[in-house]
Amino acid sequence: MASPTPHVLTSASSTEESGEEARREGGGREKEELIGKILELQNTLHDLTQRVNSVKEENSKLKSENEVLNQYIENLMATSGSFKSSDGKK
Repeated sequence: MASPTPHVLTSASSTEESGEEARREGGGREKEELIGKILELQNTLHDLTQRVNSVKEENSKLKSENEVLNQYIENLMATSGSFKSSDGKK
């Protein structure tokens, strides 16, 4: 007559394996979700970096244009004689 203990152990062992398998599958889904979020954040970071670089470039162009305009205005003021420069010279 076989004892019921091995059957119980096999059943418990089988249940533990099923539970472990379910945890792995759940962990796999969590891992996939995390990987998806990481990839999305990497893409967002890449897009923001490109935007920052384009804004820096535009800022540099505008600064250069402002310098040209300031020089132009200073030259106009100097040649017109109507305006005095900020240091008191005509």
